[in-house]
Parts: sequence; structure tokens; C-alpha cells
Amino acid sequence: MGKVVVLGVFVADTVYRADRMPKMGETLLGNSFALGPGGKGSNQAVASARIGAETHMISKLGRDDFGKLALETWAEAGVIPHAEQVETSYTGAAFVFIEERSGDNAIIISPGAAALIGPDDIEAQAELIAGADVFLTQLEQPMDAAMRGLQIAKEAGVTTMLNPAPAAELPDGMLALCDYVTPNETECEALTGVAVHDVEDAARACAALKALGVQTPIITMGEQGAYLDGHGLVPAVCAGAVVETTGAGDAFNGGFAAALAEGMTPLEAARFGCATAGLSVTKAGAAAGMPHRKDVDALIKKQG
Repeated sequence: MGKVVVLGVFVADTVYRADRMPKMGETLLGNSFALGPGGKGSNQAVASARIGAETHMISKLGRDDFGKLALETWAEAGVIPHAEQVETSYTGAAFVFIEERSGDNAIIISPGAAALIGPDDIEAQAELIAGADVFLTQLEQPMDAAMRGLQIAKEAGVTTMLNPAPAAELPDGMLALCDYVTPNETECEALTGVAVHDVEDAARACAALKALGVQTPIITMGEQGAYLDGHGLVPAVCAGAVVETTGAGDAFNGGFAAALAEGMTPLEAARFGCATAGLSVTKAGAAAGMPHRKDVDALIKKQG
């Protein structure tokens, strides 16, 4: 089924639902609260594992209840952890606000122990990374750790993926290490200066990313789908009513990485990623909403 190695962060999502976001200094009554597993890297690893790829997760945790939640989440999904538990820090946490009417979200991340991941930790996992089919990372852990992971993978001929989230200034040469970069519209504008609203904008942004060294840019465009350089817009897949969009981008990335590792073409993998994301938004919770392979296959067959 292919081997995917993910470098990233686990955080415990504290999810608040309300009719709107409070203004500064204002207190609102919420509609509900939930605690669950999250973090971009962890969500992507869960999505990849549920699709069926042999999935490994490189991270750091605290030795606390949220750390136990991380290990339980990975065990349930079949993710193989490579995560030191740090006595002097805490497992990451996130504030997730969800607007009740639309399902849209706003998020604050505190990565905790994962903020201590450094290049030496990545060197310790060099053999694991070099043996992967796909190496996937994001920007929630320190930048130098992500950079070293991409370097090791690239030197070994492993397919490299960067989900540049949250948006940040990247070190020189990072994008040139990436076979695939998967920003959303906001992250794409931060990287290229091109505001992405439609396919024409996306084509211009992809050209700018390729000029920075990216082999194949993919811009995730929410309900429109994903723009794959060289192929155009891969439409979003509607799998039902939207409950929550938190984790949709992570579902796409995890599904896309697993599909690539399995040997699908980039276009097939992008369609697979869109189906994975389409199913994820029909359930509450980021990691909890990641679909299983049989459901993704059934949706793709239904959609033709």
C-alpha cells in the first residue's frame, strides 16, 4: 500500500461552537464544546493510515493526558508513532472556534513539546525517512526540523510534500526541495503574492511557485476543489451536508500522500484527496472525521 512518513504536531483540539466569534472583551454563550485529537501533522497521518498506507508519525509529546490521547488516536488509526515524551513540557493544544451556521473555523495553536523538535531529532529518524515512499510535513513544528526532513527525503529520492500551513516566511531553498506543495488560497497568496479566487488566479500562482523551485504545486480551494498544476481544477466531491470544515485540508493532504505512495498518478491522487476531504467535512472533529478507505472508494465509484 505504500509507506508515508509524516513530520508534524499533535494537539488536543478544544472545540467551541457558537453563532459567531465574540468581539474583544465580549463574552458569549456557546452552543457546544468538544475535546478531541488534532494538529495538522497528526490529522494527516490519521487520514493516510485510514486510507491504508503504512504511516509513521515523527513528533514530540508531553507526558500528560493529552499525550495519552495522541497515542490512543494513533493506535486506533494504525499510525506508527516515533514521538519522544518530554517530561518538562506539555502536549500541544488548540482553540478551535466553529461558526454554527457555516461550519467555518478559526484556530489558535500552542504546539507545546512539538516546538522542541530540532534537526538532531530528524537526523535520528533519517533511516525511517529515507525508506519512505512519501515524506510529508507542515509548518507547525520548527522550520529547521521541516527543512532537514525535506533534505533527507530529497537526497534519498523520496517523494517530498510540504503543506505550508500555517502561512510563514520560508527559508531559502525550501520550496526547491518539494515535489509537491499544497497551500490553500491564503497560504498561496503569502508565498506568491497572488490572490487566488478562481482557476485563472490559481494558474498564475502555480507559475510563481514553480519559479521558486516547486516541481508540482497544488492549491486547495475549499468548496471549488484543488488546482493541480498541469491538469487544472480537480472538482470538490460532495459527500453530504457540511458539518465542519476543520481538517478538510488535512484530509486532502493525507489522502493525496497515501494515494501517491500507493502508486497513483498525481491526477488520480488529487481526485482521491478531494474525495477524502469531501467525506471528512460531513462529520464533526478533525481526526475523528477522517474517512476509511472503503468509504472513499465507494464515493469515487459513485461519482464516476
